[in-house]
Amino acid sequence: MRHRCKKNLKFNGKDFQQRKALERSLVTNFFLHKAIKTTEKRAKFIVPMIDKLINVVNTKDQMNAIRQVKTIVFTKESSLELFKNIAPKFKGRTSGFTRITPIKYRDGDNAKVVLLELV
Repeated sequence: MRHRCKKNLKFNGKDFQQRKALERSLVTNFFLHKAIKTTEKRAKFIVPMIDKLINVVNTKDQMNAIRQVKTIVFTKESSLELFKNIAPKFKGRTSGFTRITPIKYRDGDNAKVVLLELV
C-alpha cells in the first residue's frame, strides 16, 4: 500500500536535490513575475509552497518570516516582491492565492501547459 504518497506531485525521475531546486526556482520566478507558464504537473507541485510562504509572511513576525522565506526563495528581488506587494494583498485569506488556467497542449510531448497566476 502506498499510504501518504502524493503520486501526482512527485517527479520520480529526479532525485531529492533536483526536485528541491526545481521547486525553489519555480517559486522564485513566480514571485518575481507574479505569473508563470509551465506544465500542469509542475504548477500543482508548487502551489502548496506558494500558499505556505504567503501565510508565513502574513502571520509570523518580520524576522522569522524573512528567515523562513530566505530558505526557499533564491533572489532578494523576489522576496522583496513577496513582502511588499504580494502578501499584503492577501492579508485576510488563508489559502486560494493562485489560479491555474489551461492554455494548450505542448507540441513535442503533448504535456498540458497552464498559466499559474495570482488571483
